[in-house]
Amino acid sequence: MVTRYDILNISHKGNMFLSLFIIVVEIVLITALNYAMKSSHISIDVLYCLPIIQAASAKSLLAKRRTDSALPYLLGFVVAFAWSFSEYLVAPEDISMTALALNVFTRGITFAILGRVVSRLWHEREYGQKDFLTDLANRPNWIEKLEQEQLRSERSRQPYSLLYIDIDRFKKLNDTLGHKVGDAALNQVADILTRGSRKTNSIARIGGDEFAVLAPETGAQECAILMQRINDLAIQTFEECGWDISLSIGHITYIGQGKTVTELLHEADSNMYHVKKSKQ
Repeated sequence: MVTRYDILNISHKGNMFLSLFIIVVEIVLITALNYAMKSSHISIDVLYCLPIIQAASAKSLLAKRRTDSALPYLLGFVVAFAWSFSEYLVAPEDISMTALALNVFTRGITFAILGRVVSRLWHEREYGQKDFLTDLANRPNWIEKLEQEQLRSERSRQPYSLLYIDIDRFKKLNDTLGHKVGDAALNQVADILTRGSRKTNSIARIGGDEFAVLAPETGAQECAILMQRINDLAIQTFEECGWDISLSIGHITYIGQGKTVTELLHEADSNMYHVKKSKQ
């Protein structure tokens, strides 16, 4: 039986191979143009930086997954070989095998370093305020938004609601099916919360398998509707994926700055714990 998880996993791999295919096509086109224009003494060697930068900005590298850590080095030497070999083809009698090997080596090292540096810069830019796995806001960023919403609510006297979400039996899923499936489950929860929420809501992963939703201008009744919508989506999605997990959701609704952020989170967490305990 093909589950929703299997389909998503195939889609992710397909996107990854498509990105690599586009990068390889770029290298081939740049190499062909570079070779064709050498006789006119026009150099486009600098364009070899483009596939390096494109690969370095890929999400797989930004997330710093171990399986992708060798990609900048591999791609750097592929680009270096393409560049150096195109030069050799133009004038093979002027370039010895030793010079060709040295060119590949020095350019490969340079491109590999460039790829790692650009990858780190993109990571810091992209994930300074994000959770690297789910692309949701991280805890500090979300808390800052909550503090801003408290100030706005204080002025407008409009309520805001918080949802504190925990995945039931997540550890069992991780231990039984492996961390890749666990990561997929976390991404699915992020997608469920996004689909179930309004665009004005702020969603964050604030712990290992814990999430939070800030819903501005949302009273208790609207909050209950939001929770039901999220629960319905979760039940459907987890069943399609074949996962024996569910969501426990604690919620609170307040106006203004009556409580600190720490107090709000503690209360929502306590409510979530009572929901989880009632399922046992």
